[in-house]
Parts: sequence; C-alpha cells; structure tokens
Amino acid sequence: MSINDGNIVFGPGEGRIIPVPGHKVTVKATGAETDGAYSLMEVELDGDGPPQHIHKTEDEAFYVPEGEIKVLVGERTLTATAGSFVTIPRGTVHAFARAGQEPAKVLAMFTPPGFEKFFDEAVDLDVTDTEAYGAKANALAEKYNMEIVGLPLEV
Repeated sequence: MSINDGNIVFGPGEGRIIPVPGHKVTVKATGAETDGAYSLMEVELDGDGPPQHIHKTEDEAFYVPEGEIKVLVGERTLTATAGSFVTIPRGTVHAFARAGQEPAKVLAMFTPPGFEKFFDEAVDLDVTDTEAYGAKANALAEKYNMEIVGLPLEV
C-alpha cells in the first residue's frame, strides 16, 4: 500500500484484513484516509452474509466485481451479478449473501464513514466462532447506529 499526497493505492489482496465469520473483510479506505468522505471495504463471501439490518446514519452501496449475490433492499430481493451496483439509503432494511455455492466479492462503501470501526470492535482475531461474533455484533449495534431486524439470507 502507499499513501502519497492523499492518494491511497492498494494492489490485489492488500489492505487491513478482518476475518469476519463467513466472509473476509478487507478495509481499503477508512474515513480518516478519505478526509471523512467515505469508507470502502472488499467483502469476500465464502459463507453466510450479515443478518438483516438497518444503518440509521449511513448510506451503503455495493459493487459486485466477482460472482453473484442475493441482496435484500427494503422488501425487494434481487440477484446482483458481476458488474452490478446497488445503493441502500440509510434507514432501509438490507442484507446480502452468496447467490449459490460459489464465492463472491462485494465492494461496500459507506457514507459518511465510521462503520468500518464496527468490524474492528466486533471481531476478536483470536476467535472466529460465528456465535461469539454474533453476540458481540449485537452488543455493538446501537453504538454504531445499526439495528438488527432479522436473520441472514439463506444461501
């Protein structure tokens, strides 16, 4: 990685990796690095995605560079294939998961930034247990202006 005159450059596979159970999150840009404009994470889905949830203070957007994902946005469920772009306005119920058994990649952008810090707190790098992660994530939801409202989407 290089940061030069405010530019952030990551090669493939570079960034701060956070091993969330079911999917690996690689932080590509934080709010601190973008002067508060946005944060960007690459999510590699090998298992389940997150539970159905609402971000109360952030808009979220997905771009799918590889694979296919199933996305719930409000009351609509759709399949997003490679090249798809989906926006989720704050206050909207949403979730995502692989659309089949093949892995998929998603670029997730949050604006304003800050939600990327949730993963730093929720993931204990010594424990990759889904149940422990879920309990910690639920406990942190209010701090990060998120409400968990349902189960993850079925793969």
